[in-house]
Amino acid sequence: MSETNTFTINDLNRVRRLAYRGHYDRATIYPIVDEALICHVGFVQDGQAIVIPTIHARVDDTIYLHGAPASRLLKLAATSEKLCITCTLLDGLVLARSAFHSSMNYRSAVLFGSGRLVTDYDEQWLVMEAITEHVAQGRWADVRRATDKEMQSTKFVAVDIETASAKVRTGPPGDDEEDYALPIWAGVLPLALTPSAPIDDPRLMTGVTAPKNVSEYRR
Repeated sequence: MSETNTFTINDLNRVRRLAYRGHYDRATIYPIVDEALICHVGFVQDGQAIVIPTIHARVDDTIYLHGAPASRLLKLAATSEKLCITCTLLDGLVLARSAFHSSMNYRSAVLFGSGRLVTDYDEQWLVMEAITEHVAQGRWADVRRATDKEMQSTKFVAVDIETASAKVRTGPPGDDEEDYALPIWAGVLPLALTPSAPIDDPRLMTGVTAPKNVSEYRR
């Protein structure tokens, strides 16, 4: 799969409001999905729209989800129902001279696809590793592997991405021309997800220190 490929624009993934901010190429969409720690999965059950936040991981053109077998989301996702998955990264507050033109700088991705239950044992292990690495790159090499009992108590769902789009805002405020003469501060307040120093587990063995992928954690 080439991440330079572009999704076909259709009625489902088309960005309509401020369409110039829309992107349909994997090279823009997938880094947003990969950087986001949490995604939101939307579906309809018994006529009720529901959105659930959950951990995810992407492998090529597939989003993987996992959780307890009793999970309502995973039960539905495993039945080939249509799903909508969103990821959003907030990069800054855009503080304009007017309330109307105040905004946010952001990168968001919206993906559409159908779910399937992952029953292949090797693919289940791929999902477990992918999700572990999505949360903290390099962690898979450090942790104890899941037992067969733990794997059996976990449900894995794959959502093959059928189409997707991204919407991105960058840059300063866009005020009305006459408002630039107002004595009001305007600009961008950058925001970022920044880790603090690791906090040791109180029951950590003496002499065990945080590895680099924790002490130097970055998204």
